[in-house]
Amino acid sequence: MIDAAIEANDLSKTFPGGVVAVNGLDLRVEKGSVYGLIGRNGAGKTTLIRMLVGVLRPDGGVARVLGADMLRSDRRTRQRFAYVSQTQQLHAWMTVEELCHYLSHFYEKWDAAYARDLAGRFGLAWDRQVGLMSGGEQRKVSVLLAFAARPEVLLLDEPAAGLDPIARRELIDEIIDVIGRAEGCTVLFSTHIISDLERIADTVGIMDRGRIITSQNLDDLKSRTKRVQVVFDGEGPPRDFVIPGTVRSKTEGPVVTAVVRIDDESQLDAVRAIPGVRVNVFALGLEETFIELFGPASRGEFANGGTS
Repeated sequence: MIDAAIEANDLSKTFPGGVVAVNGLDLRVEKGSVYGLIGRNGAGKTTLIRMLVGVLRPDGGVARVLGADMLRSDRRTRQRFAYVSQTQQLHAWMTVEELCHYLSHFYEKWDAAYARDLAGRFGLAWDRQVGLMSGGEQRKVSVLLAFAARPEVLLLDEPAAGLDPIARRELIDEIIDVIGRAEGCTVLFSTHIISDLERIADTVGIMDRGRIITSQNLDDLKSRTKRVQVVFDGEGPPRDFVIPGTVRSKTEGPVVTAVVRIDDESQLDAVRAIPGVRVNVFALGLEETFIELFGPASRGEFANGGTS
């Protein structure tokens, strides 16, 4: 079995006022993978990551990065991962060069040449104070600092949040390129911008109400989730009719439309064999899949009745 770089078992966190952010969550991210974590705002993604890196103490369960609980880990272990948060706080009075020099004392594998190369590729002035930079430039500085540490594990929490579409695309392009160069690095990438994740991740975890509802290969998730439309010749379907693999469905007269999760379209052969029935199958992109499973009309149905 491949060792996990990131693990969480029965992890939970409740904030004052009874707000349950993470609720008995299990997570496993294999070494060398790029794991995309998606979910609605408030699903608990940021709370999960902050517990993984030791910023928050869980109420229950265990969180480990590279086999270690970061709340109790030593410096040698902690320097093996890097973290880019939604609200990264940088020393505004320092230049990029000064920040790099400062952080180089905390990471044995700090790559000064790589940091300078990234600054050039990101279009960042080496001798400019960070506090004088735009929000997008500061985001790039945060990513630069994380990658220059040459971590074994990289945790990115909404790294492109708040950027305009052009700046976001540029940053994601650079992250993709850097990930490609960082051989063996494990990445956990959290975002609600699904198009960004679809370009980066090989594995996807969908988080809802503080839990990982499903976790699987990105291509498998997209290939298994379909929209199926069954049109009956007559007034409507039989009372007990259900399309195989249905996550949720609706019936309008003679038409039954369902979001289904199936391994192969041959699972629909029995439906196709019904006399007078027409079956239409539509592929779904990741964003469409997420909206179908977790949109306002379906919130909670996948968690309660779907399969993973």
